[in-house]
Amino acid sequence: MRRKQLGLTLTGLIVGAIVLIVGALLAMKVVPPYLEFFNAKKLITQVANEGKSTVNDIRQSFDLRSAVDDVTTVKGSDLEITKEGAEVVISFAYRKEIPLIGNAGLYLDFAADSKGSERAP
Repeated sequence: MRRKQLGLTLTGLIVGAIVLIVGALLAMKVVPPYLEFFNAKKLITQVANEGKSTVNDIRQSFDLRSAVDDVTTVKGSDLEITKEGAEVVISFAYRKEIPLIGNAGLYLDFAADSKGSERAP
């Protein structure tokens, strides 16, 4: 009695490899904007906890820190700085466009504030 062989066909292997490659390419384009967003969010929290009082000092401190952490999407001039009670609240919002293939692309909307909340713009 012969048993039916089980395994992966060449066609299945090629289709699986294509799906894996497309997923890896998409991840390589999407992960860096998320890493930059989380760095910018960390920076505004640090700057808000520094205790700087003037808007210009806060923007300058953010610009200096962003040069070290390689945050290029958000500048100090893009920050919205408000005061809630005695607490300084720093926030930002921006949209990142990622071109994929031809005229197809992906839009990612990012927004955060120094109180720790992430919100949609």
